Order: sequence, then structure tokens, then C-alpha cells
Amino acid sequence: MNHHPEETSPQLSEEQAQELMRSLLHKEGTWVDWGKTCQQLQKAGYNSQTIFETTGFQASQQNLIIVAAQVYDSLLNTEVSEDLLSYYRGPKSDVLYELRILNQTQRAIVAQLAKDKTLDAIEAKEVAKTFQTFSLMPQLPPGFTLHPGDAMAYQAWKQAKQKKDLQARTRLIAKGLKYAFSNTAREAIEKLLSDFTVTPERSAPLMPLYRVQNQEEISRLVPLAGTLPLSKNEVLGVEKLEIISPFNAITYHNPGSVVPLPSWQAVLTAVDPVAILCQSDRLPQSLTGKPEQVLVLIDRQQTNWDDQSYFLVEAADELTFQWFPEQPSTPLLGKVIIVLRPKKIFDENNLLEPWQMDD
Repeated sequence: MNHHPEETSPQLSEEQAQELMRSLLHKEGTWVDWGKTCQQLQKAGYNSQTIFETTGFQASQQNLIIVAAQVYDSLLNTEVSEDLLSYYRGPKSDVLYELRILNQTQRAIVAQLAKDKTLDAIEAKEVAKTFQTFSLMPQLPPGFTLHPGDAMAYQAWKQAKQKKDLQARTRLIAKGLKYAFSNTAREAIEKLLSDFTVTPERSAPLMPLYRVQNQEEISRLVPLAGTLPLSKNEVLGVEKLEIISPFNAITYHNPGSVVPLPSWQAVLTAVDPVAILCQSDRLPQSLTGKPEQVLVLIDRQQTNWDDQSYFLVEAADELTFQWFPEQPSTPLLGKVIIVLRPKKIFDENNLLEPWQMDD
């Protein structure tokens, strides 16, 4: 079995690492020591699988005790009693792990509450989350103080007020009384024993959830080289876009522009596409109607001639699109994939006229 670190780290020799592995295997010290040892080994380049094979500590357990040991250390920086620390060493790593989302001051208060109420990890998780949300309220509800016990009491009080069902209401009142820290919070909850008014719960609105049905609904972003006339470098020097699925996200550092195109098959299969704008009368075939601006998509990857395609070429220091009945001597800079006309806008006046219908 290979115990050599993946990347050698100066802090730990092979002998020191073996000694740490041995201490883990024999579970020497407290779980806090184990967590620090796991972290030391991981930092020195030993992965969690190697540590597991040698010591029997599973990857998930390593993660839990590493994080819990960090929470334990942060308690040492606050004025907590030795009594509290020994309670958590004995072993309560799973409870401390749940306090990771809190800041140092909050951790100390919640750790004390969890000890006083002998909470398990699931209860501690609920308290930590509730206290964190409660601390972010713009102002505290009347009668409730900034304490995790009052945070839990407030949540139970609010939920109890929304319940018609007497059993559910009573259960929440009991939960609120279990946690209430201040006398004013306790009084607020006791009032619910004689006041049976129901405050209907405000339900959250539905999420505006959609699924893309057609690939065409997602644009493919393509770098835009500019408008003809352009030089060869202005087209070939454009940075290729890296597109990340499934939503065609891109990270683009170029000063240039990008343009969205429909995800048609031809657009999607282009390997290294670049868009060029030009007036339609500059195309090798004239289009019907007045000259207008069109977008020509070329694929710089496709530079092999075929007689069924148009290509971008340089002629007299200017770029142009051409068709060649046979293999040309000039280099092909990219194949024309599509020529896109803008969306047709109807006559503005027509839009304002009422519809004419024949009988």
C-alpha cells in the first residue's frame, strides 16, 4: 500500500506521518486530537482514502472531526468554562460540527444551551440554523431577546399561533417553553394557552420554475469580430469562447463583443465560430430587397475546400466571402456556416391600424 504523500510537504517526514497514523489507529487522546491529526495529514498531502485504509477513520468521519475540532478551538478563544469543554470532549463532536455555521460568539452561547438541554446533533442543527436566521432579523420581536433559546421559543410561538389543531399547537407551546430563555419570551408563549386566535400562515409563493423545452430557446454566444472591411488578424485573432453546459455560460475576457444566435444544429456544430457583420450587397450572391446588415457566421476550424460551401478569404488585403468551383490557391480562413438576416419588422403604420377583416 502506498503511503507516500501525493505532494511532499516539508512539515511532515514519512516517519512523523506513520507515527500520526499509528496514534489514530489506536485512538490516542480525545476526538479533538484525532481531528487535528487528520487535518495535519491531509494538509501534508495524504488523501482521506489513504488515511481511512491505515486508520479506519472513514472520509466522512475525518471531515466531521476536523471541522468539529475547529469549532472546539474557537470555543477556547471565548470565556467558556472547563466544565463545558470537558462535556464536548466526551465525545460530542457531532453536536459541535452543527455549530460551524455560527460566528465565534454565537457558538459559545449555543454550545452552552446544547449542554444545558442535552441536545443531540439534529436538535443542535435546528437551534444553530434558527438562531442564525433570528440574529439577522432587522429588529427583534417584542418580548424575545437575542439568545438561541429565545430564537427557538419565537419560532415555536409563531408556528403555534398558525395551528388550528389543538394537539399540534400544544406540542409547539411545550417546545417553546422548553427553550425560552427570558421571562418575557416565556410569558408570550404562556399567553397562547388561553388565547386560541389563529394567525393564518403566509405561504411562500411558487418558485418561477421553467424547463428549457427546445435547444433553440438557449442562445449560443459567438464572438463578434466586427463589421467588414476587416483585416485577417481582426478575425483570426478573436479569442475562442469556452461554453459551459447546460446553460451555455461563458467567461470572456476579451474587449470585443459577443452575439447571441439561436441554437440551431448548424450553429451548435460549429467548432470555432466567429460572427462578422456586413451589408448584404457585399455577399457573393445578391439578396432580394434593399441592402441591409446581415450577420455571417464562419467556422475558423473548417478550412478544407469543398464545392458546396462559401469561404472567408483575403483578397487584396481585404476579407471577402467567395465560392470556388475548384481548389483555390489562396488560404481559406473559415467556412460560411449561416448568413442571418435581422428579424423582419412590419410597416410601423400597419401595427397602429385596426385589423381589417373581410366579411
